[in-house]
Formats: sequence, C-alpha cells, structure tokens
Amino acid sequence: MNCVQLSTHTMATRFELVLYGNNRSRLRAAGEEALGEIERLAAQLSFYAPDSEIHHLNTHAAITPVRVNPRLFSLLKSCAELTKKTDGTFDVTIGPLMRAWRFVNEKGALPTEEEIAQALSQTGMKHVLFDEETCSVQFDHPGIEIELGGYGKGYAIERALESLRENGVTNALLHGGTSSIATIGSPPNDAHWKIALHPPLAGTMNLKNDAMSVSAVHGKSFIVDGRVYGHVLNPKNGWPVNGAQAAVVQGISASVCEALSTALLVKGADWLPQLAEYFPGYVGLVAS
Repeated sequence: MNCVQLSTHTMATRFELVLYGNNRSRLRAAGEEALGEIERLAAQLSFYAPDSEIHHLNTHAAITPVRVNPRLFSLLKSCAELTKKTDGTFDVTIGPLMRAWRFVNEKGALPTEEEIAQALSQTGMKHVLFDEETCSVQFDHPGIEIELGGYGKGYAIERALESLRENGVTNALLHGGTSSIATIGSPPNDAHWKIALHPPLAGTMNLKNDAMSVSAVHGKSFIVDGRVYGHVLNPKNGWPVNGAQAAVVQGISASVCEALSTALLVKGADWLPQLAEYFPGYVGLVAS
C-alpha cells in the first residue's frame, strides 16, 4: 500500500496530511485538493486578512446586515449553539478581548480593568443576529468582532476530510499544528491511529473515523511579576485561563472538539460530567 505525505502552512500553523491507498497519483491529487480547500477557507475565515469574509463582516455588520456565504452562515449558527451549550465559555466574539490583551499582532500585555470592562461589553454571541431568509448577519452593538481561531482550524480540517472522502480516500490522518487532528479509517496493519499526548497531558488516544483537539495555556503568553498570562481567554470574565493547564476532547467532529477543548480548559475538570451529558460521544481529559 502506498503512503503519501503532504503539508501546507496557513492559519498560522502547519497542516500535515498522511494518506494510504493503492494509487499514489490519485492519493496525491486528492491530498492536494484537500489542502487547497484548507487554504481557501483560511482566506475566507481569517480575522486578520483585510479581504476575508470575516473581516468584511466585522467591519460592516454593526452598521447594516451583511449577507454571507450559506456555509459561513451555518458555521456561525453552529458557533452560537455551542456558546449556549458551553455556558458562554466558548465564544467566537472574543476579538475585542484579544485586542485588549494585545494578542492581535502583538506579544501580549496586561490591560487595565477599564479596558477589560470595555472589551467584555463588546463580547458575546447574544450580540450576533441571524436572518435565515436573507442569509445575513448583523451585530447589535458597535465593536463586536468574530475571531474563529478556536473553531476555524477544526472546521477546515472537517471540510478537507469531506473532500478526501469524495475522492475515494479511505485511510488518512490530517492535523493542524498537532493540536487538531481528524482521521479516516486506520493505517495499514493497525486498528487505530495512535496519538501520543504531550505533557502536561499523558497517555495515548486511539482515533478511527473521528477527531481530537488539544487546548493549552502555553503557547502565546507573557509574564508579569512571575505570573504567566496565556492567550486562551475566559469570555465570561475577560481574563486568561488560570487553573487547568491543558484539555483534550475526542469525538466525531473536529470543529466541535476544538470548541469543547477550549470550553473544558476554561471550566476545568468539574465540567467533564456535563460535557458527557450535553455532547454524547465526546470524551475529555484535563491536566491541572
């Protein structure tokens, strides 16, 4: 059986794809098409690119309803539903808080209480209004900004796997920065794709036709008076997560796993029973 490995760098991370099959040229063509879909979505969903659909929405939706692509409309509706089910701990309107903490094109800095309060007043999916008939989105408050960093990577991986399946691929693994992973089938001579977890998480996760996501406080961060302030923010109080160090969620949807691993990192291990209740088929693990 042939093995083809491909990669691309977008969404500020490296996506790597491993495919197994009998026809190398078909595998490569399918893989290139799948990675092309990720690159296209990166351009559409970027918070930073001035020509992206998300940037256009953030610029105009507080002024007038903005018609969006039906897939993007559905994506944002899904995010709104996930916000409700996670009690607001996953929220893609995190943009103002990211700016307050200087995590947008900067290395991070401690904001004032007034800056946090102002950003919190501009945060919340309750400010995002949906019109099903016109497929349009509007913000009911100035300053609202959608930032899909905690969802878009998993969504792009899902769409790439859809492309692979449509092209007949039956065995593949795709990851974005090793923190978001999704699979089709299993590798040769093995029942599962075995994914080792890095400290502070421990153990191995077995994937087959499902996905996983890891969220952690390390990564982009800064230190003030010996305290580390990470880029994963709690939309409820406006502060970086302080408690759990990392969380992982496994389940069928890569995008849902991304949202839930973020929520689990914010809420901590006490939320694990609710995660299992509200999201059947998804399992999580937290490292404190």
